[in-house]
Amino acid sequence: MTHQQTQPQADIAVSSESLPEAFETILAEVSGAVGTITINRPDKRNALSRTVLAEIGRVLDAWEEDDDVSAVIFTGAGEKAFIAGADISQLAHYDLPYGLAAHMQRLYDRIQDYPKPTLAALNGVAMGGGLELAMSCDIRIAAEHARMGLPETTLGVLPGAGGTQRLSRLVGTGRAVEMILTSRILTAAEAERYGLVTTVVPAAELLPTAAATVGTILTKGPLAIRLAKMVIGQGAETDQRTGLLLERLAQTLLYTTEDKAEGATAFLDKRTPEFRGR
Repeated sequence: MTHQQTQPQADIAVSSESLPEAFETILAEVSGAVGTITINRPDKRNALSRTVLAEIGRVLDAWEEDDDVSAVIFTGAGEKAFIAGADISQLAHYDLPYGLAAHMQRLYDRIQDYPKPTLAALNGVAMGGGLELAMSCDIRIAAEHARMGLPETTLGVLPGAGGTQRLSRLVGTGRAVEMILTSRILTAAEAERYGLVTTVVPAAELLPTAAATVGTILTKGPLAIRLAKMVIGQGAETDQRTGLLLERLAQTLLYTTEDKAEGATAFLDKRTPEFRGR
């Protein structure tokens, strides 16, 4: 499969031909090999609903097999909210079977394991399920005015879409326990100090910075990127010795690829490599 190493543009408002359908709660657009999913419920502060989750899943299905999409950015419509959490009007109807079905948790697991790089551009508040979605992405960049937290205990529930697990892996157990038990909300600057986001930028620079970050990733070998994501993710779930074994096996596979030969040759020739994902 050939991967196009096209530099994405800051303007990301070009509709994807692979998604002819119109969506009720999201926008799905592609430009420069980068797909952008925008949660489009600004009147609800982009709150998550069952429809939102289903529509995100359909887009991920389409883009996973689309060679014209090499990475995915998530963001929210407007300037106030990335995702303000779950739609509380639906929370009252959640029951035991719904909890066991774990629709949101399963979707976020899929985002974490997605074969293409993912980035969350936090353009405003990211609460509850919104922060949990961001934590399932590979990279998080926040606007300066963004706020984020897991306030579910205020509602008598807990962060049930990966929050109890991913937060501690990103910021450490002590900080995760304090944040969840007190429902503490972090500023963007605090989140950056905690390691919850990697970069904080002015709001006007958020999407251009996200596009530039993804553009840099797409200049690298696509097989190396995919295996690096896999090894880092799986290695974090096991002991170091097993993680090192995964690293060694992944590197051995990469040694056999055309991309490795192209990368080394391009470096010696002092030119830009032309990776083909094989």
